Amino acid sequence: MKSIPNQNNQFEQQLIEHKDNVYRQMLRVCGNQEDAEDTLVEAMLGAYKHYESLEDKERFQAWLAIIGRRVCGRIKKKQALIPIVELADRFAAPSQEPDFEQQELVQKVHDALNVLSPEEREAFELRDLQGLSGQEAADKLGISVGALKSRIHRSREKIRQALDHCLDCEPN
Repeated sequence: MKSIPNQNNQFEQQLIEHKDNVYRQMLRVCGNQEDAEDTLVEAMLGAYKHYESLEDKERFQAWLAIIGRRVCGRIKKKQALIPIVELADRFAAPSQEPDFEQQELVQKVHDALNVLSPEEREAFELRDLQGLSGQEAADKLGISVGALKSRIHRSREKIRQALDHCLDCEPN
């Protein structure tokens, strides 16, 4: 029985010593103060429940931070679903009939992508379709950020011209 009060005191001491550092980590991970505070509270509760299973008490801060990152990940997943649920509630389900105009537009976009050189297309896909940052895309292609920007600019211009030409044409 004496180990429980001692364990509670040890947990409180560890928490007092490390919670500010973990909170700063949660600010970076979660991206805002409200989520970081919620994450820290939930992480502290989880840590309290399982403190006895922590074998190396010297690793308390890292352990609490890991719990916090997992909690923050769950919060972000929930937040990411909110706009999707709101959109689903706002709009009716699409009809089962094929939308030929939409299919035609998709085909025109694919045709416009075919005007790009392989280097331009790869840069365009990484940056504009996959959403990689300029540095990430440049690193993946093994080129400088300046060269990437040049390829992206040429790609966008060619696509714009191809789409302008296609959309101005009357369907047969």
